Amino acid sequence: MAITPAPAAAKSPTPTPRSVLRDTAFLRLWAGTTASGLATWALPFVLGLAVLHRDLGGAALGLVLAARTAGFLLAVAVGGVQADRHSPRSVVLCSALAAAVAAPLIAAGLGRSLVLMTAAAALAGAGQGACRPAFQALTAETVDAERRRQANAAMTMAVRSSTLAGPALTALLAAFLDVGTLLLGIGLLWLVAALVPGKGARTAADPAAEPAPRAGFRAEFLEGIREARRHPWFLAGLAGLVAVVALGYSATSVALPMISRDRYDTEWVLAAAMTAYTLGALAGALVIAVWRPRSQGWAAFAGLAAYGLAPLSLMLPVHPVAVVAAYAVAGIGIELFNVPWFTATQREVAPDKLARVSSLDFLVSYGLAPVGLALIAPAIEAFGVTAVLAVCAAACFLVPAAAALVPTARHFARTAPTSTD
Repeated sequence: MAITPAPAAAKSPTPTPRSVLRDTAFLRLWAGTTASGLATWALPFVLGLAVLHRDLGGAALGLVLAARTAGFLLAVAVGGVQADRHSPRSVVLCSALAAAVAAPLIAAGLGRSLVLMTAAAALAGAGQGACRPAFQALTAETVDAERRRQANAAMTMAVRSSTLAGPALTALLAAFLDVGTLLLGIGLLWLVAALVPGKGARTAADPAAEPAPRAGFRAEFLEGIREARRHPWFLAGLAGLVAVVALGYSATSVALPMISRDRYDTEWVLAAAMTAYTLGALAGALVIAVWRPRSQGWAAFAGLAAYGLAPLSLMLPVHPVAVVAAYAVAGIGIELFNVPWFTATQREVAPDKLARVSSLDFLVSYGLAPVGLALIAPAIEAFGVTAVLAVCAAACFLVPAAAALVPTARHFARTAPTSTD
């Protein structure tokens, strides 16, 4: 008698990963990152108000902002090493608390002691700098690999929104509050950044194992550089960032106000272009959160190269709407690069070296910007704005294109992935 075989059990479908926007741990991290972004962008604006109120001179403002930048650059490398050595959460806590303490110290020195303000600004920059690589590593610990692209898109949207909301909210509050009170509010935002994010899911060490001896700071930082060198696509990305940040971004930062005034005889081109860039970046983050290009590295480098449209539009005698449109496309492109770049770094880099490698990214991105700004203005005076913009636009187009040819750059991975992030 024939026996009817039992039907095979149906395979259960793979569950769809839950959105990061429904994950409490990520939302706490997102809130802390947003608070730090608002505080970061609000501080220069508040200090600018102090100049308008004659509580601070122009030269003093430059000194305070320079001290803040110096503190950032010194601390970003230290923060990366410490986040790998201890934990990203502890670095976020300590560095954000340092920035929170710095805000009332700046208020205390306002109109009384430039030395105190300068020292406090350096402390604020150090807190901001140490937070950056730690937040990157904490994102990798908080969010599983399948949802990191979405998480990084949400993070970059928070940063871009801060560039719009920070100054606007500050300007609104300035109608009711004095500069000292606004500085205290910045300190409260840093407290939120320090206390709201939860702990990551770092794997605990075996309690029976003896703790491995730690190398010195220099050795551990160099170890992070060696880890970065293991990933040719990462070095190629840094080269592309150098071209766009040190040349393209610096050139447009100097040339856009001049051209808005001299060619178009209005300030609205400056305001509209910068707003379009930020709105474009927000749109780019939304697109890349759901778009999965087959060759994510090539798509990312194409987005990075799109920044060349900004200096190109300023070089040509085009209608101002074309300048605004070019900035919007540049904004879209920069996030088509940033989100896959952050996601690939979190995926490909060894977890115990992630913060140190991320700190190299921020050192290049922020460290070369002042150098570019210092050199662009003399170059414009020597060779003319058109020639400088042409060189910078060419660099923005050609360097990312060359970087895309580097081995492993096509997928931002040492081997081609079987599925996209």
